[in-house]
Amino acid sequence: MANFRRFRPEDLNKLSKCNLDPLTETYELGFYLQYHAKWPSLFQVAEDQYGNIIGYIMGKLESSPDVYRFSEHYLPWHAHITAVTVAPEARRLGIGKLLTEQLEAAADANDTWFVDLFVRSTNYKAITFYKSMGYSIFRVVKDYYGDHSSDPTKSSEDAYDMRKPMKRDVKKEHIREDGEKFEVDPSDVW
Repeated sequence: MANFRRFRPEDLNKLSKCNLDPLTETYELGFYLQYHAKWPSLFQVAEDQYGNIIGYIMGKLESSPDVYRFSEHYLPWHAHITAVTVAPEARRLGIGKLLTEQLEAAADANDTWFVDLFVRSTNYKAITFYKSMGYSIFRVVKDYYGDHSSDPTKSSEDAYDMRKPMKRDVKKEHIREDGEKFEVDPSDVW
């Protein structure tokens, strides 16, 4: 049984089990603390009965700067999942789903249009997971990742920008069904 709660700074030393997955981005300590300081309700952990962190989700609330309001790449008020990961021994128990649902509830409470995230285009398990939760590919960000997770001869990897509409987006204006056909450069993503 997992216990879900907000991240605390002392948890930083307990994230290793989750961050050992090669598809999980690991950040500098200050990055985690910045999320804790700015968006504490969107930084949740799951811990086992011994207090070990077995999963976490980091998110934020944002929109593009107003100067880009009329750009085709403008992003209105939304929640962004920066990272979600579950330790290998705790997978397939619904922890990732519960963490994601908690973030989505916070997104709705903050009246966002959608939740988005970036996922490696070769991370088929994660893509299947997100699709099962109602996310769809909005666009392909070419060469988003500066490395390739499965082919050492390649210097970069594309990302899928996946989105799920929130209650505010009644008309589903911020999603599309054929997102795989829309390619953008990393410089188009703010």
